[in-house]
Amino acid sequence: MIFENQYEQQRIEKAQQLKELGHSPYPHNITKETSTTQFQKEYAYVKDSEEKRDESKVTKVSGRIKFLRLMGKAAFAKIEDEKGLLQIYVARDNLPEGFYNSVFKKLIEVGDIITVEGFPFVTKTGELSLHVTNLELATKSIKPLPEKFHGLTDKELRYRQRYLDMIMNPDVKDIFQTRSKIVSITRRFFEEKGFLEVETPMMHPIAGGANAKPFITHHNALDIERYLRIAPELYLKRLVVGGFEAVFEINRNFRNEGMDQTHNPEFTMLEFYWAYHNYEDLMKLTEDLFERLLTELDLPTKMPYGDMEIDYTTPFAKIKWEDALVDIAGVKRENLRDKEALLDFLKSHEIEVDENLSVAKLQEEIFDEFIESKLINPTFLTHYPIDISPLARRNDEDPQIADRFEFFVAGQEISNGFNELNDPLDQYERFQNQMKNKASGDDEAHEMDEDYIHALGYGLPPTAGEGIGIDRLTMLLTNQHSIRDVILFPAMKPIKKENTNNEDGE
Repeated sequence: MIFENQYEQQRIEKAQQLKELGHSPYPHNITKETSTTQFQKEYAYVKDSEEKRDESKVTKVSGRIKFLRLMGKAAFAKIEDEKGLLQIYVARDNLPEGFYNSVFKKLIEVGDIITVEGFPFVTKTGELSLHVTNLELATKSIKPLPEKFHGLTDKELRYRQRYLDMIMNPDVKDIFQTRSKIVSITRRFFEEKGFLEVETPMMHPIAGGANAKPFITHHNALDIERYLRIAPELYLKRLVVGGFEAVFEINRNFRNEGMDQTHNPEFTMLEFYWAYHNYEDLMKLTEDLFERLLTELDLPTKMPYGDMEIDYTTPFAKIKWEDALVDIAGVKRENLRDKEALLDFLKSHEIEVDENLSVAKLQEEIFDEFIESKLINPTFLTHYPIDISPLARRNDEDPQIADRFEFFVAGQEISNGFNELNDPLDQYERFQNQMKNKASGDDEAHEMDEDYIHALGYGLPPTAGEGIGIDRLTMLLTNQHSIRDVILFPAMKPIKKENTNNEDGE
């Protein structure tokens, strides 16, 4: 039996008693006329009226009982809907004969969802409330809510049972409503800029578009392996080859990697590609997007993030990759491209690395250790090494550098953008190098995508593209410090079921 404890059994018995009295514990065709906030707004005038009530106005409100105080012949309760809480007053003599004593007092309790009809009035303590003239049970709750004063504080339980988290912690709903607004504002922003929203495949024949380990599945009908996409990049750029000059997609990516405060194996990305523009245009567009988000979400330009204060005043700071290595990490400029000197630098800080790593990879190790966490205010880091930018265009002045940036806020990467590599021969050579890396044990290296090379062969116009993590963006704008707090159903380790058999196997 799934509902085993005594309190759940008692509620099941009450549901049965309701049936016997002719009241379904799970009726349908229940309508809701007014939300709790609409009630508060529409009938606010009652507070200033002489009678402190308006029996001519009758409305219907539905919600979950969050508080219930019985007082003999009457009761006060608070019901909660998506918008907020409303106090209701239930009196025996205002309900059908026998209903209050036989049904309401005995069989309806905290956690149940009810629909109440009545008129607005103000209590002696000055609270605008609904005086109930009719009450219906909408849903009987079998599982009791957590005890009021301690609530639901266990983080893991909150993530596993998000529905209960939302019932007990109303602020959680606010976070996800804000997330939804962020996506909606972002979509409108790009549409107004002339971008076309598209959808590209979730299952790929080749894992590409980013350096990451893929999830692998099997297509039974075709008897072939497929990869859950790690990025939509290569498909979106195919569309630019085909003639769409500004495209974007807001959708899921999947990466078969570890989980921590900023990583979930399933996450949401905005990716967009803009023909006849460059990465500097993307940085300006990113600034414009943040300005729009702050304006429409009614947020200030200076906001807390944990114990930090983030200043979103534009323009955002820009610093070149090698300048950051010198000015922030303390690498000597003359040693920036000297492999042995970089290895010595890391060893002097007791950081062990594979001595076969390239110069760019060693620089990346230094960045991860000494720079990223110090990029607090919005900062564009530009001019990345080409060796760690396999899809980006080479800089015309320095072929070892990519026309690329990453955008950081509060010590974490929020976006990645660059001028797209549109030379098919250069791209083919880089894919070949990636294949060598994969053969040497780099399981995150790109695979060869010959169809993409063919697409480039038809001509990709000068294009810039960027990806922005929606989850991390939401974390910033809601002051949340775990990605699990902005994903409704984050990935969780399975709960190990205890073996109920005894040692003798009886």
